[in-house]
Amino acid sequence: MEVAVVALGAVVAFWGISFLLVMTPGADWAYMITTGLQNRPVIPAASGLLSGYLALTVVVAAGVGTLVAASPVVLAVLTAAGAAYLIWLGAAGLAHPAQPAPAAVGTPRPSWCRQAVKGAGISGLNPKALLLFLALLPQFTRSASAWPLTAQIMFLGAVHILNCAVIYSGVGVGARVVLAARPSLARAVSRLSGTAMVAIGVLLVVHQFAG
Repeated sequence: MEVAVVALGAVVAFWGISFLLVMTPGADWAYMITTGLQNRPVIPAASGLLSGYLALTVVVAAGVGTLVAASPVVLAVLTAAGAAYLIWLGAAGLAHPAQPAPAAVGTPRPSWCRQAVKGAGISGLNPKALLLFLALLPQFTRSASAWPLTAQIMFLGAVHILNCAVIYSGVGVGARVVLAARPSLARAVSRLSGTAMVAIGVLLVVHQFAG
């Protein structure tokens, strides 16, 4: 019973941290907001984000995550790459803020596959995701648990993916329903999200350089 209680407590604690991270606007939010405003299907965009997190979960479960987290140089390189990608996305959002784009007959749209691939790249290089999966997730596993370590990591990864599925789908649909009728608000939200991404990326780079 003690082992079960500890495992349940770890799951609840991880869910709380995961929920807070997912609720913090960033690259994932910006991608889903843009998807909703441009009247694109939400499912392929969200599925791409989720597949990126699934890939990170598998990597950590395979033991690679532990090796990466134990290597300051590799972790720093990955974090820097994620930060640079975040700055690039934020700058693009500031230069070209998302705005409502009503569907028009004959207007070409990105394929579902292209949307999914872009989403996977965004989530796979998201610094928040790298922090969660490489540095934090292994800390919520328990050697005394009846579950194998790999199963624990896959389960915790599934918890995070479920959080993402619910929240990001809501963000995409909400952007389409709420912001589409308010172009000025949509542009303001897009610029705010872009500014936040650039700021977070710069802070991550400064932290790595200072370290």
